[in-house]
Amino acid sequence: MVKDSIANLITSLKNASNAGHESVTAPFSNLNLAILELLKKEGYVGEIVKKGKKTIKTIEVSLVSEAGKAKIQGVKRLSTFSKRVYQGAAEIRPVKNGFGVSVISTPKGLLTDKEAKKSRVGGELLFKIW
Repeated sequence: MVKDSIANLITSLKNASNAGHESVTAPFSNLNLAILELLKKEGYVGEIVKKGKKTIKTIEVSLVSEAGKAKIQGVKRLSTFSKRVYQGAAEIRPVKNGFGVSVISTPKGLLTDKEAKKSRVGGELLFKIW
C-alpha cells in the first residue's frame, strides 16, 4: 500500500481550515516538518508542536485565520508517485497572481516559488497552496 504523506498533510490542513478548526494533528516525518516550517514562514499556519515519543510521533499545527476567514482556501498536489513534475527556474510562474505559493523540492532544500526563482534553481513541484 502506497501512502502519500504530502497529500495527506495538505488535504488535512485544507479540510480543517474549511471546517473552521483551530488546529490539526498530522503524523510526524522530517519532510512534513520541513513543509510545515515553510508554510509557517509564509503565514499559512501558526505554531508547530511535536508530540509523542519513540514510535508514535505527531505534529500539532495551529491554523491561521484572517478576519474570521481561513487563510488556506485551497491546495493542489502536483507531483505524485506516478507522475513527477519538474520545473526549471525559468519556467516557475506565480500561483493565483501572487496570492498563493508553490512549494518546490530543490537541491537547496524546500523552497517557495519566489525563493527558487530568486536563487535561480528548479526542482520537483510538490504542491500549490492559496
